Amino acid sequence: MTQEMVIGILTEVFYTSIVILLPILGIALVVGIMISIFQAATSIQEMTLTFIPKILVTAVAIIFLLPWIFDKIIAFTLRIFNIINTVI
Repeated sequence: MTQEMVIGILTEVFYTSIVILLPILGIALVVGIMISIFQAATSIQEMTLTFIPKILVTAVAIIFLLPWIFDKIIAFTLRIFNIINTVI
C-alpha cells in the first residue's frame, strides 16, 4: 500500500463525508436563518425557539435523505473492499 493510495483513500473519505453532511447542514442553516429573521422582525428573544424547529427539520431531512446516504456509504464501502482485494 503506497502513500499515494492512502492519500487517495483519505481524500475520498473526506469528500464522501462532506457530500453526505452538506445537504443536512445546509437545511439546518437555512432554517436557523429563517428563524433568526423571524425573531428579529418580531423582537422575540426566546433562545429555545430556534432549537425545536431545527431539530425537527434536521430529523425530517435525515429521514428523507437516508436512502441516498445509504447509497453513498454502500458505494464507498464497496470501493474500499475492492481496494483491499487489490492490495492483498
